[in-house]
Amino acid sequence: MTRTDKDIHSAIPLPTDIGAGPAPTPAEEADVPPIVSRHGSGNETYATLVWRRFRRSTMGMIGLVLVVMLLVVSVFADFFAPMDPKEPNLPFAPPDLIAFEDPQGNFSLIPWVYPIGDTGEFDPVTFQPLTGAVKDNPTPTGFFVQGHEYRLFWFIPANIHFFGSTDGRPIQLLGTDKFGRDILSRGIIGSRISLMIALAVVTMTTVVGTLVGITSGYIGGAVDAWVQRFVEFVLAFPQLPLYLALTSLIPVTAPSNVFLTFVIFVMAVLGWAQLSREVRSKTLSLARIEYVRAAIAVGASDGRIITRHILPNVLSHIIVAITLAIPTVVLLESFLGFLGFAVKPPLISWGLMLQDTGTFSVIGSYPWILSPVIFVLITVFAFNALGDGLRDAVDPY
Repeated sequence: MTRTDKDIHSAIPLPTDIGAGPAPTPAEEADVPPIVSRHGSGNETYATLVWRRFRRSTMGMIGLVLVVMLLVVSVFADFFAPMDPKEPNLPFAPPDLIAFEDPQGNFSLIPWVYPIGDTGEFDPVTFQPLTGAVKDNPTPTGFFVQGHEYRLFWFIPANIHFFGSTDGRPIQLLGTDKFGRDILSRGIIGSRISLMIALAVVTMTTVVGTLVGITSGYIGGAVDAWVQRFVEFVLAFPQLPLYLALTSLIPVTAPSNVFLTFVIFVMAVLGWAQLSREVRSKTLSLARIEYVRAAIAVGASDGRIITRHILPNVLSHIIVAITLAIPTVVLLESFLGFLGFAVKPPLISWGLMLQDTGTFSVIGSYPWILSPVIFVLITVFAFNALGDGLRDAVDPY
């Protein structure tokens, strides 16, 4: 009677690991907790993996919070502006002092605003009058107070503001300009125009640059050669003189909306070429990958190959390019606005506010006029930090 292989294998005792001790019993194996991989589950999506890597970036998370705050403030700018941005008061008034101290000197959770004025004292050397906080008649403040009327979303009448004075007196936390208008309120309202210009320009440049880059890189041949010569022709233009020349074509008497639309169009026409070169290089490398060649072999259409195989792999680079392009447009709009070629009154933008800093005498006497630079710096830092965090999360290698 012969024994089968199954009987032979079951009869041979398996050697135990001498250094590790005896093998565990089935009951002991049942009590051992399962090993959890530190890399997460295997069915995570690409967006989940990117978000998990992005959360480890401290600067990226700070940039994300600041960007969200900027967008919220720009959408509800009238609600966050404590003063009417067009209401004139004392010209070149210095910033008021905010103190958590009531007129009796006691601590107060609600801040009080003390205006800056003459203290009645003189400098012992220059005999110039000294300025300081005037504590005789402070302005009480509060949250969700009533102020000037505005229209929320351009059609809902409202007069509630996030922060302001409770007795209706003006407060200038960043001082006033040469016409006595509150700089803080104008900066908050100006964020709407500046960010709108940046988002509109980046949207147009992204759409055009992506389409041209993918089409040129995928088709190749003579089409790619002619398209790249045109892209090089656009990149060869000196942008700043061309900006000034094109914007000067609009007459001074043109409406502000027409001038703003033309400025956005000029920025978009001159800004798509660089992104198209980057997308083209990505497309050239992706068109030689095996799954793209397999899709071509089975007879998939060019549109399906581009939208289902190439575009999703290029999308991560496009998202990072968008976040890094927005601060560039903000800086360009601020510079053109400083030269008087971006936004015309009665519209308000950060670049238009910087026109008051055109002379050194004004900056030396009234340094708070440079306050709009703070808005530009915060915006540029926020989007650059967000872009750097996304770049590391999308491509960690």
